[in-house]
Amino acid sequence: MPQRLKDSKVHKEIYEPLSAEEERVGKLIVNAAYTVHKTLGPGLLEKVYEVCFCHVLSKDGCIVKRQVDIPIAFDGIVFNEGLRLDVMVNDLAICELKALETVNPVWEAQILSHLKLTGKRLGYLINFNVPLIKNGIKRIIL
Repeated sequence: MPQRLKDSKVHKEIYEPLSAEEERVGKLIVNAAYTVHKTLGPGLLEKVYEVCFCHVLSKDGCIVKRQVDIPIAFDGIVFNEGLRLDVMVNDLAICELKALETVNPVWEAQILSHLKLTGKRLGYLINFNVPLIKNGIKRIIL
């Protein structure tokens, strides 16, 4: 679990900065989203974006896993079914990909849950169905 630091001026907890490797992977993720969106544009199925996004990241030297099952620990039992994240990059960052017109606020909660369950700190919510991809990328740090 990330170490929390105390900010004495405003009396709130903040998390320590991401590692240099997490930041590097984050830049590769954003660049891959830009590359895919610039080439394909909006309006396609999520699966198309996922395949192309993962291809670009792989070309950049990343280890990419698609449709990763997340085990759920509940009541002393581990369940290995039912929850899946879209993309894991270098075992450091998770990406939830969307291709929808309407943004649903629960997607951010979904990313936060995935981060907590996996013990990762860096996540991206990427919606490819936007005119400008910069408006479709949300970076989330735990």
